[in-house]
Amino acid sequence: MAFNRNERRAKIRQRVRIRVRGTAARPRLSVFRSNKDIYAQVIDDEQGRTMASASSLKDKKAHGASGLDQAKMVGQAVAEAAKAAGVAQVVFDRNGYLYHGRVKALADAAREAGLQF
Repeated sequence: MAFNRNERRAKIRQRVRIRVRGTAARPRLSVFRSNKDIYAQVIDDEQGRTMASASSLKDKKAHGASGLDQAKMVGQAVAEAAKAAGVAQVVFDRNGYLYHGRVKALADAAREAGLQF
């Protein structure tokens, strides 16, 4: 059986998604990491809508920075957007990625900017 990174991440993601659900009071902070950029969304799963989002693709300052710096900028940006939308607490969804490197940097920056999780 060949090793497929995407299939493995999809299985982990399904297992985690059973327990991690976003509500209106405590939405889900979902992280997607590509090779080049990093994206974050604050999602209310009950209504199926995105309340806030940020990405290194949209943020011009983050676009030329290193990966960890991009993640920190996106974490701060998504926390500010979430607070503007009236969200103070979230549930963190690492989306099948290891809590390490860019994912951890984004989470730490969002915590420093005022999001609680």
